[in-house]
Amino acid sequence: MTNAAHGIEEAQTEAQPPTEADPPTHLTSADIAARAAKSNSVFSLPLTPLNFSDPLQWLRLGWADFKRCPRIGLFYGLCFFAMGHALLAVFQNAPAYVLALSAGFLLMGPFLCLGLYDASKAMQTQSHRPSLRASLLAWQPTKKTMGIFAGVLLILELLWGRASLVVFAVTFNTMPSTEKLLPQLVNPENIGFLITYTVVGGFFAGLIFITSVISIPMIMDRKVDAVTAGLTSMRACFQNTGVMLFWGALITLLIALAMLPAFLGLLIAGPVIGHATWHAYRHIVPTA
Repeated sequence: MTNAAHGIEEAQTEAQPPTEADPPTHLTSADIAARAAKSNSVFSLPLTPLNFSDPLQWLRLGWADFKRCPRIGLFYGLCFFAMGHALLAVFQNAPAYVLALSAGFLLMGPFLCLGLYDASKAMQTQSHRPSLRASLLAWQPTKKTMGIFAGVLLILELLWGRASLVVFAVTFNTMPSTEKLLPQLVNPENIGFLITYTVVGGFFAGLIFITSVISIPMIMDRKVDAVTAGLTSMRACFQNTGVMLFWGALITLLIALAMLPAFLGLLIAGPVIGHATWHAYRHIVPTA
């Protein structure tokens, strides 16, 4: 009887299908690699849902970081101040490139802010003491990835500049002088030019924004590749479209207001936005 019962139990055990707790043992190395790749996919990285109050909190944290290390912030603020005067010089000598060069703030800004990200990271994680020297060297551990990502953004800016020239060439027979530029632009006959120029500029500015809004701090912090960082930034924008549009509008408004008093406001607004961008990244992407 005992042998018969034991035989029945063995038969039942063999007839039971494999469960999720006991996965089949006949997986090939390709199957295992595919499962591992899926679990490590950029699309599997969870992102934090955002509220419209979050961008204001990022700015408050950015202001707090600026007050904690003002010398570092003012150094980068001077860099933004110099960029503003460079933009003014271009407006006076080659107005067709003004909108395209404005992309330089979107292109160079995140890379220039690498030092600010490093300072904010040091204060938040206490990984090292924030210093100007450390902030200036923050790009070195990921210089190859940063170079690739910078190349992609540079191509977008070159396309933006070419598109701006085409719009000018189609609208005006000759390039207007800076003295007559504003009256010609607000002329009702040129309303089509204003709409087209704004749409073209908005398209490229938006593309650069969604690609880079959290990419640079993510590359610096997690040492990920450029594709992963860019796709994660795009996912963050698409999953929180309204909030990220609000964040982009806040950045644009602050920079515009900071440029009004002879670009002096960039001494403060530039570094505060840089610090705030770090906190935006740390909020959106959970800690590794």
